[in-house]
Parts: sequence; C-alpha cells; structure tokens
Amino acid sequence: MTTIDRIDAYIGAFLRRWSIPTLRVSLGLVFVWFGALKVFGVTPVADLVGRTVYWFDPDWVVPVLGAFEIVVGAGLLFKIALRATLAIFAAQMLGTFLVLILLPEVSFENGNPLLLTVEGEFVIKNLVLLSAGMVVGATVRRQGAFALRTQTFEQLPDLDTAA
Repeated sequence: MTTIDRIDAYIGAFLRRWSIPTLRVSLGLVFVWFGALKVFGVTPVADLVGRTVYWFDPDWVVPVLGAFEIVVGAGLLFKIALRATLAIFAAQMLGTFLVLILLPEVSFENGNPLLLTVEGEFVIKNLVLLSAGMVVGATVRRQGAFALRTQTFEQLPDLDTAA
C-alpha cells in the first residue's frame, strides 16, 4: 500500500465516522437557530412567510413555524424520534417551495425561472438542506453502517510502514 493509499484510507475512515453525524448536527443547529429567530420575532423572512401562507395570520404562523423548526432541530441534535423529526423536516422544507409557486414575482426576475431573485435563491438553496436531510434519513435504519462509520484509525495500516 502506497503512502497516498494509506493517507486516503485514513481520510476515508475519518469521513465515514464523522460526515453523517456532522451533517445531522449541522442541520439541527441551523433549524434551532432559524426557528429561534422566528419565535423571537427577529427573522428577516417574516414578511416572506406571511405573504406565502397568506391564509394564516403571520403574527402567529411565523412563531409557530419557528417552534416546529426548533423541535426539528432538537430532534436532529439529540437523535430524538428521527423518523418523525425527518418527516416534519421534509414537510417544512417542501413548504418553502410554495414561494416559487405562490409568489413567482418575488422569486424570479421578469418572470424568468432561470433568473432568481435573492428570495428565489434563498428558497432554491433549500434543495441542499432537503438533500442533507435525505442523507441523514437514509442512515436511520442502517445497522451495519455504524460499524463501517466507526472504523478506527488503529484498524488502518500504519503510515510509517513501508509500502
């Protein structure tokens, strides 16, 4: 095994061990943070949320949405009822795309779906968050994945060993 192969094996073991937990915790932190902004009435997206779900009073729907986001974030952070947490997560993420449908004049410049406004970019980036949630969700039931992710550095070839 070459030095490059051994370094690659170390990096691969590190990523297998830490990438999914880091992704889960990152999503949890983002959801708690954004949810708290909504609950405390200091979110910059209150107007956008209110205009998107116009059939509800924004004075209560924004904080309620924030509370749901905090619940999702806590569930992700502490691995509480991950299936239910991720179902709420998915519903909330999919709901953000309502902006594109209900407020195209806010999402796209001159009605062109290829020319996003700041609000449009804000919504489209949620594809990344949704995909991250899918990755975390794919690991909820994987029994053998834990053993693969927890491969320790001691189990790998020594970098000092000659090839």
